[in-house]
Amino acid sequence: MVEVGYRDTETLEHRDEVCLNNMKTRNPEGSKPRCLVVFLSDAHLGSGVDSLERERQLCLFLDSIKHDCCELFLLGDMFDFWFSYRYLVPRGHIRLLGKLAEMADSGVHIHFFIGNHDMWMFDYLEKEIGAVMHDEPELISIDNKVFLIGHGDGLGHLDKGFDFMRRIFRSRINQRLFALLPARLTFPIANRWSDSNKVKRAKQNSLRYLGDDREGIVIYCNEQLKRARIDYCVFGHRHTPLMRELAVEGEKVTDDKGNKTMECPDSASERLSTSTIQHSTLYINTGDWLINRNYAIYSLTDHTFKLYDLQKGLIAGC
Repeated sequence: MVEVGYRDTETLEHRDEVCLNNMKTRNPEGSKPRCLVVFLSDAHLGSGVDSLERERQLCLFLDSIKHDCCELFLLGDMFDFWFSYRYLVPRGHIRLLGKLAEMADSGVHIHFFIGNHDMWMFDYLEKEIGAVMHDEPELISIDNKVFLIGHGDGLGHLDKGFDFMRRIFRSRINQRLFALLPARLTFPIANRWSDSNKVKRAKQNSLRYLGDDREGIVIYCNEQLKRARIDYCVFGHRHTPLMRELAVEGEKVTDDKGNKTMECPDSASERLSTSTIQHSTLYINTGDWLINRNYAIYSLTDHTFKLYDLQKGLIAGC
């Protein structure tokens, strides 16, 4: 089972304090304060004939927010394949890597959650630009709110085959064995594997919301909500831009049309209504930069959370 970091209140409060101190350092007196926390995922750079164009668009977007962004969360699968050998790194992606280095040097705090495609990043970005690397979902406090953040692969344990392959790929022994193979052999194999998996997912029409009981991330989030008070659950992986309300067991939540978005026990539904809910949790999926151009922004000034598409504009917000 995936363990969640920053679990206790004392640690969360310390995390807030660190963030505030970092923001003060990044914003010398007289400069414009940075007030945006930005989330994006699943660019899969290196995949597809338009990879270079997607990378250029992504860098232009990052350039547009670099003066207002205080925290940048990259939620995995930014690269379609990555393996950090001891003395070499994958060819390409120089525009994005350069832009991230520029943002880090200017004071933007960068978090990188590894995905199922770039799980072998190891400490490359940590050493090069000071990025904070995460290999599992974690609880992080921002603006006195609790965020559960991660990539999203392997959660809910709905696909036993995927769980098995994930354990193989994350095995330290297998990683060391893989590192013994020459890059000219490993990269073509990995890219072919990755492309075939994306075609399989497209044929299965899995890149859409399947329902609360068939979404591994939602199942996982609901389990975590039974253990801790969480304000926002932010994940990638599904390539499905989405903002939706979750409820812990015994609560009844409706959407804008009055339809229930989560089943609840009859006894609970008799006792509770939407007007009696004291706390709700928002699930945000950051979509992708492979087909779409999605990103989410939390504002530290007006305390809003909004999900965007680069071409279409605002998708959802609260």
